[in-house]
Amino acid sequence: MRTDSTSVPPGAARALTPADTDDFGAPLPIDARYATRVVSLNPTATEAIFAMGAGATVVGRSRWDEFPAEARAVPAVGDGIRPAVETVLAQRPSLVILYATAENRAAAEQLARAGVRTLAVRVDRIAQFHALVRTLGVALGVEQRARAVSDSIRGTLDRVQRLTAALPAAARPRVVWPVWTTPPMVVGGGSYLDELLTIAGADNVFHDVALPSPSVSIEEIVRRAPRFVVTSARQSAALRANATWRVLPAISRQQFVIEDPAITGRPSVVLGMAATQLARALHPTLADSLP
Repeated sequence: MRTDSTSVPPGAARALTPADTDDFGAPLPIDARYATRVVSLNPTATEAIFAMGAGATVVGRSRWDEFPAEARAVPAVGDGIRPAVETVLAQRPSLVILYATAENRAAAEQLARAGVRTLAVRVDRIAQFHALVRTLGVALGVEQRARAVSDSIRGTLDRVQRLTAALPAAARPRVVWPVWTTPPMVVGGGSYLDELLTIAGADNVFHDVALPSPSVSIEEIVRRAPRFVVTSARQSAALRANATWRVLPAISRQQFVIEDPAITGRPSVVLGMAATQLARALHPTLADSLP
């Protein structure tokens, strides 16, 4: 989301204005009248809406929107990418929340022509998640509850970071986090997962790459010499069985940090839980002190 150039301290609130736009350049919905019937095709937004106690406004979701469990009772209207606009319109929405990808621009334009407000957002970074929560709070008329959601998550992240920041530098392992096996793709510096690694007390060997999930070569991963591989239990087995990936010493030595993709797999209201989980896996001695 883009806002005007007014300087605002981190974490401070600034009143949204009609000049503020979403990631497709459409004005942000700053009048709660537009959000009485919401179709959310953006899983991060859907989960945030329910966390704010505004789940009753959601009348449609994509088939990918599965959190929280209560969201599954909402009618699914299809995919979140290239959605079936007529199916969405059948829910008589006053606001449709889209994932901001080029493949959804046509849907946003069709919805606008039908007189339906849209909010297109892409959340790659933690700050973008908080901006989305704030925007949703305004759009749904639940600003105080939106602030409470953000403050709770910030509080957990800050507590985890304070604990790991006190560790000696030598205790911060160098890690790589594969997100795709063939071709190899890893977590880069443009991802909230990179931020979570830093908060949890690890150094991502691809932190210097600005993309969220860059394609890289196995040779480059080996050259950067991660001590651990961050992965799910299922993916660790696949990596061990993959001859290409086995050339990485951390894999041949089975030096894995196991994460739960049900928690780390989305930049949403579980960000604090994700940081805590990673910190526990990386630094077991901190387990009793972590949230």
